Amino acid sequence: MQVLDFIVTHGGWSWVVAGLVLLALELAVPGGVLVWLGGAALVTGLAALRYPIFWPLQFVIFGVLALCSLGLWLRFRGPGIVSDRPFLNRRAHRFIGQEAVLDEPIRDGFGRLALDDTVWRVQGPDLAAGAKVRIVDADGALLKVEAA
Repeated sequence: MQVLDFIVTHGGWSWVVAGLVLLALELAVPGGVLVWLGGAALVTGLAALRYPIFWPLQFVIFGVLALCSLGLWLRFRGPGIVSDRPFLNRRAHRFIGQEAVLDEPIRDGFGRLALDDTVWRVQGPDLAAGAKVRIVDADGALLKVEAA
């Protein structure tokens, strides 16, 4: 209730101070989100200083401005950082679409397959050793295959 009392007592200045604090925090914790929240707080504060706005409506104005500005930012900011190594932490996914030969037969749905320098556990229909398979999916360290 202290925050609410502060806002009721100081009106628009409380929003201006909160906006400046959020903008300052964006400098310490970059990410882009606090800029828009700080901007929404500043606009709410300036509107409350200019016009007599009851405090519940101030919260509504801040909420609408914050959601709209964040939504627009997320929509137009683009894809973000594009990696030159998209499969760095998903090694198994780079094999999807490749064909290989089974080292061990697939029995009861599981077998083994050597790719590069690793022996992978595979899941698929029962097939004999030496059968040609196509990798269709990956789940962790498990490759899902079908007969090629």
